[in-house]
Amino acid sequence: MNEQNYAKSAFKPFGILLALTATNCLFAKEAPKKLNIIYIMSDDHSYQTISAYDKRYISTPNIDRIANEGMLFRNGFVSNSISGPSRAVLLTGKFSHENGFLTNSDHFDGSQQTFPKLLQQSGYQTAMIGKWHLDSEPTGFDYWNILPEQGIYYNPNFIEMGKKVKYPGYVTDITTDLAFDWLSNKRDKSKPFCMLLHNKAPHRTWMPNVKHLGDFDSKNFPIPDNFYDNYEGRDGAAHQKMSIDRDMNLIYDLKMADKEGEIVSNQPGLDRSGRAILKSLTQEQRKAWDKYYDPIIADFKARNLKGKELAEWKFQRYMKDYLSCIKSVDENIGRLFEYLKENDLLENTVIIYTSDQGFYMGEHGWFDKRFIYEESFRTPLLIRLPEGMGKKGETTVFAQNIDNAPTILNLAGVTIPKDMQGKSLVPVLKGHSQRNFRKALYYHFYENFDDHSVSKHYGIRDKRYKLVHFYDPIDTWELYDLKLDPSEMTNVYNDPAYSKVVKNMKVSLKKLQVKYKDPIVNQ
Repeated sequence: MNEQNYAKSAFKPFGILLALTATNCLFAKEAPKKLNIIYIMSDDHSYQTISAYDKRYISTPNIDRIANEGMLFRNGFVSNSISGPSRAVLLTGKFSHENGFLTNSDHFDGSQQTFPKLLQQSGYQTAMIGKWHLDSEPTGFDYWNILPEQGIYYNPNFIEMGKKVKYPGYVTDITTDLAFDWLSNKRDKSKPFCMLLHNKAPHRTWMPNVKHLGDFDSKNFPIPDNFYDNYEGRDGAAHQKMSIDRDMNLIYDLKMADKEGEIVSNQPGLDRSGRAILKSLTQEQRKAWDKYYDPIIADFKARNLKGKELAEWKFQRYMKDYLSCIKSVDENIGRLFEYLKENDLLENTVIIYTSDQGFYMGEHGWFDKRFIYEESFRTPLLIRLPEGMGKKGETTVFAQNIDNAPTILNLAGVTIPKDMQGKSLVPVLKGHSQRNFRKALYYHFYENFDDHSVSKHYGIRDKRYKLVHFYDPIDTWELYDLKLDPSEMTNVYNDPAYSKVVKNMKVSLKKLQVKYKDPIVNQ
């Protein structure tokens, strides 16, 4: 063998090795980095009070930023509009009847499959910080620090990995501070992370941070057109106890705890609770609180309001306190954006913002949630992918909270279990055509014994119609033509012109009940 051929032969394997090494290095360099995920859920945050959805009430620039840099879901819905069950749906990707947590009186079975456990198995660090409300200790999290039960707004206790710790300050600020502490000091920074950041606000009793007291006093909010709804022809709506006029407590809800004890209601338990909760404030906080509320209390007593004037005064006070709580939520999301940018995390972190359900801002004369009617059935949903990874804008696909778990797993590159009942929203976020993503939504609410007396009911909503069956303790059907009656004021179930619609909707309803394995279909 001549010298030239020997050289070619001798260096051929070495050349192949170099080529393979270079190729492997190239692939290693191009391998996608696992996305971090921050899932922010506020409690009872209505879509009407996010300015990306509705500009009538408040400006929320930081929440809006998630939509401006990502995608806003115009048709986000829940499957059971109440706090604990909604959180169980988030964790499992399954309807309430499948995950076993139907009402706020239930106990979440933490041994079942949840998306945080699946993330852990694929190498993610997981954390749960803030409101939990599932009557069990969190499982599937490397770190958790949760509010006991509902939590309180001022100087709250948290339970950190089983140990009770009291923190001074305002709960929304504290929850965000604890998130920063975990991100900076407690997580394994060699791993991607998924953090659930759950705010108490703006849950009842809507106690604003003292620095935001009076921020909305110059505003007079428009009374909803159906504020004085008489619920004619709608037995399901008529039996509730969530009227701002009749059921909103002056002391517990509206802070009219006069020092003389002259203001009383027909709800002595709530009166006592409303006065007791003020004991959680420090002396300095109480001084600022009294400076703001004492003149309002004095003016209220002097005016001796009755009837319509009292109802509308309650509405205005409710809106001012509720929106002041939202202001703190938005402010802390701004802090989160700043933290992520300063710590080089923004470019590789998904940010999701939602609520555990919708809420009434005086529509039908109500506060609270529970119903399949639009304001409580709908929920805000805004998702921001890192720059260049998804389509920006809005979508009208039917998204439901059963989709949250599979979406998060899909974003993390984890296989979605077949028994999860939701669908990943990632194709929507990527801008792929989703004309038939979901044609109709199924809903089932299971409580009828709570303070608000909303009857058990289930139903279906498609793009035009909504069919509802209230079945305990009343038995009645309702049908709404959402195109002609978006405020759901006219029940057309017994209108002969809609008989074919009723028949078709009942067929579709049963199909969804069978698809989602709801035992009610066999009753």
